[in-house]
Amino acid sequence: MTQDSTETTRRLQALVVEDSPPMRKMIVFALSRIKGLVVAEADDGVDALRRLAGTKYDLIITDINMPILDGLKLVKRLRADESYMHVPIIIITTEGAAEDRQRALALGANAYITKPIQAPQVIKLVKEILGIVDDPR
Repeated sequence: MTQDSTETTRRLQALVVEDSPPMRKMIVFALSRIKGLVVAEADDGVDALRRLAGTKYDLIITDINMPILDGLKLVKRLRADESYMHVPIIIITTEGAAEDRQRALALGANAYITKPIQAPQVIKLVKEILGIVDDPR
């Protein structure tokens, strides 16, 4: 049994939601090293909701501390939305307390990374969550 060729060549879509331009660029740069992953950017939770309304994403990476709509409220809203209730969400934040981590995971985040981040750590986690296997060649 073979897979449909459109399925095997489908590019995965990721949305990075981060209000700090340097941090957002660093995450996007790290993700750009993952073959087949298309990365979009949002400045905050409200910008993310606008983008999510127009495109179906396979992964969302968000900060917690953002103006207008923070990352935890974004996670809560996405988990209540039928289109995004099962899409993986990774939190990348400066909030390192155990209770912050537990709250984010309880709201529905799949993973929680505290800043400062290392690109290899982010790449490895994203590949694991999306089931991307490196080509051994």
